[in-house]
Amino acid sequence: MTTSTDKKVVAKKKKTVKSVPHAHVYIQATFNNTIISFTDQTGNVLGWSSAGASGFKGPKKATPYAAGQVVKKIADSIEAYGVKEVNVFVKGIGGGREGAIRALNTQGYTVLSIKDTTPLPHNGCRPPGRRRV
Repeated sequence: MTTSTDKKVVAKKKKTVKSVPHAHVYIQATFNNTIISFTDQTGNVLGWSSAGASGFKGPKKATPYAAGQVVKKIADSIEAYGVKEVNVFVKGIGGGREGAIRALNTQGYTVLSIKDTTPLPHNGCRPPGRRRV
């Protein structure tokens, strides 16, 4: 028999946020969008965002300004981790490459290294066969 005075009080555990002073930043800059993600040393994602998720539409998503706004958005969301130093891995040939790296500097992150991981074809695709008439 339960009454209205017999209520259970369940204490929720507070989520502990680990300190990550050194992180990796992966920037994928395509012609259509810019996607940026922060990970710890082992590859666990701390936070990510894209120009489309930041409210940009159409060709504005691939601009350096949009990339800067994406970095600001992620910097606010991962503030609790205490990231100070970053290694940057850039992939793609879009316009957001330089803008994202500059925005990382202006947000107060120390950029230790920048590595270009854009895939390059060794010999390319097989060419089409000779035309027969």
